[in-house]
Amino acid sequence: MQIQVNRVFKVLIGIAFIFLSIAQIHAQSISLAGKWRFKMDAKDEGIKGKWYSTVLPESVNLPGSMAENLKGDDITLKTKWTGSIYDSSYFFHPRLEKYRKPGNLKIPFWLTPAKHYTGAAWYQKDIEIPANWKGKRLVLSLEYPHSETRVWIDDIEIGTQYTFVVAQNFELPANLKAGKHTITLLIDNRIKTINVGQDSHSLTDHTQGNWNGVVGKMEVIAGSPVYFEDIQVYPDLKNKSAKVKIQLKANAKQSSTGKITLAATTFNTKNSFQVKPVTAAYQITNGDGALEINLPMGDKIATWDEFDPALYRLTATLLSKDGKKDEKKLQFGMREFKAVGRTFEINGRPVFLRGTVNNCEFPLTGYPSMDVAAWVRIFKISKAHGLNHMRFHSFCPPEAAFIAADQIGFYLQPEGPSWANHGSSIGDGKPIDQFIYDETNRMTKNYGNYASFCMMAYGNEPRGKQVEYLTKFNNYWKAKDSRRLYTGASVGGSWPVIPNNEFMVRAGARGLDWGRKPESISTYAKQIEQFTVPFIAHEMGQYCAFPNFEEIKKYTGVYRAKNFEMFQEDLKDHDMADQGHDFLMASGKLQALCYKNEIEKALRTPNYNGYQLLSLNDYPGQGTALVGVLDAFWDEKGYISTKEFKRFSNSTVPLLKVSKFVFTNNETLAAAVEVAHFGKAPIENAKLSWTLKDESGTNVAKGNFNPKTLAVTNCIAIGEIKFSLNSITKATKLKLEITIDGTEFANDWSFWVYPAQLPQVKSNVYYCTSLDDKAQSVLAEGGNVFLNAAGKVVKGKEVVQTFLPVFWNTSWFKMRPPHTLGILCDPKHAAFNNFPTDFHSDMQWWEIVNKSQVMNLEDFPSGFKPIIQPIDTWFLNRRLALVFEAKVGKGKLVVSSANLSPDLKDAPAAQQLYFSLQQYMTSAQFNPKYEVAFNTVKDIFESPSKIQFDTFTKDSPDELKPKPKTN
Repeated sequence: MQIQVNRVFKVLIGIAFIFLSIAQIHAQSISLAGKWRFKMDAKDEGIKGKWYSTVLPESVNLPGSMAENLKGDDITLKTKWTGSIYDSSYFFHPRLEKYRKPGNLKIPFWLTPAKHYTGAAWYQKDIEIPANWKGKRLVLSLEYPHSETRVWIDDIEIGTQYTFVVAQNFELPANLKAGKHTITLLIDNRIKTINVGQDSHSLTDHTQGNWNGVVGKMEVIAGSPVYFEDIQVYPDLKNKSAKVKIQLKANAKQSSTGKITLAATTFNTKNSFQVKPVTAAYQITNGDGALEINLPMGDKIATWDEFDPALYRLTATLLSKDGKKDEKKLQFGMREFKAVGRTFEINGRPVFLRGTVNNCEFPLTGYPSMDVAAWVRIFKISKAHGLNHMRFHSFCPPEAAFIAADQIGFYLQPEGPSWANHGSSIGDGKPIDQFIYDETNRMTKNYGNYASFCMMAYGNEPRGKQVEYLTKFNNYWKAKDSRRLYTGASVGGSWPVIPNNEFMVRAGARGLDWGRKPESISTYAKQIEQFTVPFIAHEMGQYCAFPNFEEIKKYTGVYRAKNFEMFQEDLKDHDMADQGHDFLMASGKLQALCYKNEIEKALRTPNYNGYQLLSLNDYPGQGTALVGVLDAFWDEKGYISTKEFKRFSNSTVPLLKVSKFVFTNNETLAAAVEVAHFGKAPIENAKLSWTLKDESGTNVAKGNFNPKTLAVTNCIAIGEIKFSLNSITKATKLKLEITIDGTEFANDWSFWVYPAQLPQVKSNVYYCTSLDDKAQSVLAEGGNVFLNAAGKVVKGKEVVQTFLPVFWNTSWFKMRPPHTLGILCDPKHAAFNNFPTDFHSDMQWWEIVNKSQVMNLEDFPSGFKPIIQPIDTWFLNRRLALVFEAKVGKGKLVVSSANLSPDLKDAPAAQQLYFSLQQYMTSAQFNPKYEVAFNTVKDIFESPSKIQFDTFTKDSPDELKPKPKTN
């Protein structure tokens, strides 16, 4: 019986093999995915040793990287990373010595890969060429190798390609016989003659990692020897047509004539739009041919934009007179993205670009996702946050990103793969000068038909003779391809202006001027008045939140968050292990507040046309830049929801213009209401209403405005709100909400109202500005002391606190201030009984926190928690205090390094906090948990911190260098 079963099994296997063989014979491509033979070539011995003629000894799986296959070198202190390090304290500081030990190696600069390797590596695979492929054109197609690829088939060298932006396609010999052949790849990921810059996101360890391998589709394709080399579609909305430019090729420089037929139909619209096919004759001479065909799109056309991303699929069919046939399918959208004066327009309608910068963060693989679904997820998340635009910092995403953006309706700004600054430059006659043209030509040839490809730049913040080079670059592209807009580079505010940019991506008109009292009236109008083309804010935001240590467990791929592990352990060493989550939530709330106010400032600025956040999600490199409201996986962190963010970052946003957020009850809350509306169409007879509520949700006041049609623009004046605050008799937090009735569009702001006159506190608390003899005596005798230590701090003097949080991160910017991430407090603490607060910074804290000194409690008892705790940069994790309480001797002490005193003027929040603390200190609830020696407290005002920061590095990022001269 068993023998019979085996015979049946063998017959079935045979039948399956026959069907598989038939399928392979008729297939027009052979997938190369799977197991490949492999060998590293760290000493560059392979070419001389003719490794392409040998059988390589190891194996890997492709698509994939060497690191994914656990090939390469172990990570050590001597690993030669690709990327700048401006803070070298990790390598030298005694405090960090334990993280430099083998077995506990934890680097803070970026994520840690399983293996690291830069150099040559060989990959090899056997293939079977079917007999019926004779006479076909054969192409080896490798999507996203990294980065220089040299190819052999058997012993024949096919060629070398070097690109970061498109698939590498190699023509195989026309006389290749049927049967078994060996493909050998030599891939080299080193920076060689062409240097795009070691921090370019196309290759740096700061982001995706400088990996070696092939990560996209891998196949040998058989096709017609007469074929479409290129097809580019140029929509013409005015004439309801599309100009189709076609390049043709024939193998062996043959000549050919015949016909080309073009047909198009929508494939993602509710109602199908069919385009009448058009046929035209072609002629190829000596292997080359070209023609243009006008394709009338019909009386009714479906246009593409963020609201209705309608797409067409074009089918081009070539039929030669001698029977050869080729077919090519591509998608395109009928759209026109233009700059009209200082405004962007999509299909004739104004558009405001609400964007984020994609920095090539893919923490599971270390390289960009190659499948459409992954990019659909990214764009859907971005769109759910109200965004419609994405810039790709010094890299071009794979084709899957364009396909996904087309589907979702997202405006893209891919860039050449270069940040030609650190170790490189442009315009100086180096090979990179031509390489940028080659790469951007490859981008437009391969991705130019995608409707989402709306903008392009050379790359990021260059140095060299940039004005001359980028002016020519813009002229070249404006003359060659009108389907998108061009800007020389995405740059900071100190870079020279390229005069012929079609739009500006610049810093300068960004940021919050919170060195002064926060308000919502100011704009960026003055900063952009010099520009006559649309302006987009470059890398807006960059506000940091504390690390989310729960994120560590997500790193299940080729990378580990050793940086997060190091920060977590260091926090524990500073006796704050239990506060990590609280620091995240409190700092995150301040981060979200900053993003809200900066985005609203942009939306209320006339002639402002967009922003590119840096960024919606975290950036794991450059020292670890936790600037996103989302983590590196595009997941929420817990302190602001998608819907909350979208309220102030959307196609339509109600805005409030108010001079301040803190009032006294003898004032009137006066505010002007505006709307920024960049929706699909004007909103006819829009009705806006407002409510003012207290913390219990009770209406304090409400009102509405006369109906008004909202045109597609910003700065639409709606009306005024005025409300006398004299009915409010105690410290109160209010929320003002404005709603466009019958829509999802609403926005809100918090206000604080304090009594203009506070009652006198009957107190025997000794108020002092230094720990003088009397203070010591009062404490020794069991009395209560309030110490206003503003300006007197020594231990912690080096920590600079503003109301704004850390910018980007303190490591990359060599501890440039500010150094803190807002405050943490317990709103239920009795010290706040008369001072309404949440657990985090908010507008009422500005006058208390901004530029106030902090105290370093490095010598205080274990577990000690202050009443108000500034959150330190995660690189140092100092235990800080703004206000703390303690039992000292027989007495009780409250110390404030913020200026809190009985004589405060024009600082109602600080005055109210001082009153609340005084009330607390005279109550039975005043009972500090911890005892602290008098000399330990006094030492705060006498001795500096034991650990001082030193970068150990002389070089610095561009922002800290003298401004470059204009070339």
